[in-house]
Amino acid sequence: MSAGLSLGAIGLVVLATVVVGVHGLRISRTTDDFLVASRTVRTWWNASAISGEYLSAATFLGLTGLVLLDGTDAFWFPIGYCGGYLLLLVFVAAPLRRSGARTIPAFLAARLDSPAARRVTTLLVVVIGWLYIVPQLHGAAITVNVVTGLPPWLGAAGVALVVGVIVAAGGMRSITFVQAFHYWLKLTAMGVPVVLLLIAAGGHESAGAGAELFPVNAGPSGQDPLRTASLMLALLLGTMGLPHVLVRFYTNPDGGSARRTTLVVIALISVFYMLSSTMGLLARMVAPDLAEPGVADSALLLLPARLLPGPAGEVVTAIIIAGAFAAFISTSSGLVVSLAGSVSEDLLGGGVRAFRIAALGCAIVPVGFALVSVPGGLTSSVGLVFLVAASSMSPVLLLGVWWRRLTARGAIAAMLVGAASSIGAVALDASGLLGDLVLLEQPALWTVPLATAVAVIVSRLDQRGPPSGAHRRLLRLHAPERRLTADEQPTP
Repeated sequence: MSAGLSLGAIGLVVLATVVVGVHGLRISRTTDDFLVASRTVRTWWNASAISGEYLSAATFLGLTGLVLLDGTDAFWFPIGYCGGYLLLLVFVAAPLRRSGARTIPAFLAARLDSPAARRVTTLLVVVIGWLYIVPQLHGAAITVNVVTGLPPWLGAAGVALVVGVIVAAGGMRSITFVQAFHYWLKLTAMGVPVVLLLIAAGGHESAGAGAELFPVNAGPSGQDPLRTASLMLALLLGTMGLPHVLVRFYTNPDGGSARRTTLVVIALISVFYMLSSTMGLLARMVAPDLAEPGVADSALLLLPARLLPGPAGEVVTAIIIAGAFAAFISTSSGLVVSLAGSVSEDLLGGGVRAFRIAALGCAIVPVGFALVSVPGGLTSSVGLVFLVAASSMSPVLLLGVWWRRLTARGAIAAMLVGAASSIGAVALDASGLLGDLVLLEQPALWTVPLATAVAVIVSRLDQRGPPSGAHRRLLRLHAPERRLTADEQPTP
């Protein structure tokens, strides 16, 4: 594998990212530009940007590796990732846009009339964001090490540097252009190799082992319905609770465009998941020796050399590397934008200068965690993020949008219990103290109901009751914008 060609592909992606980001920088002036792109992003642009940031290292590298390891059992992941957007479409996309807020903490603070709820939400946004950024940096480290032999830390530090500078310079406007560009780059970087490798696989000596391409029996989890149900609940509700996804709906002009954006996102990411899953099935056919934890995530990078030896394989590998780095940068930039918006508004007093300081800090800090932590499977690492989001953010968002009696105390208790129970369950499972329990390995089936029950019970017992004006705030969330009268508009 040519290290020079691989480094050239990485360099071109970084250069193109900077050029596209500078275009957004030229029109980024106000705080609204930096936080929500002044709410002017149209359906296709926003759908491409959301898809660009959502297709992370876990999708670009991890899904191929997971299919290689677990066969058809791994298909539950893309199903859950896509299905979560249906819940977004039905329950929260348009109401969040109509709220008028610029960050998730600001939404809950206004809905619950509680600075304390805002602070707790900000803390949770930071925890979820950093948990998600670290696997992106691990993916960059793996890619740089596998294809060039350079120290892994260079990949992690390089992505963090590019992301921090671009986000700090241009905010949401710049990142919207960057992420939309990256989606189509990633689609090309996966689609072209899939076509070429399928053609090459037709004459490969291992093609006769095609029975392994579509295995009937899945991975080591078998067909355990309890595990599958818990996994799907985490993925479906986790998508709806990811702060960097939710904040993008604030950039739409209105609630209707937010709904249309969600529909287009489902179509765009579905196409990509089909291509990525196909790569995993190809790996099962021609590279079964890579089906080991810690190695499978690199299968996508090594597969072209198995089917296309020589210069052709090196070119295809370089194309894949370009898409992989686009995945690391676009997902990390979306996370840093959402983190910087919340931190700057809630902890640094707001404004463009505060946003830029927060962006640099939020990009640099995860590098330290990435360098001292041991990379696990990319998909399983991201799965923890979905679990925490599903157990803490999603119940509060759903109740905040649809239940008038939710109180600040109920929301705070639910977020803390949901986060603690989900992280605690995963840590306990990793320790092995209680053996191999499905509901510790995949705990969403009890952590999500627990957090929801805590929110309802504490709110019911809260003698202060729901905040005054809760009915009017809910009316703003659900009434089409053009039908609100002057009397119905909430006071600032």
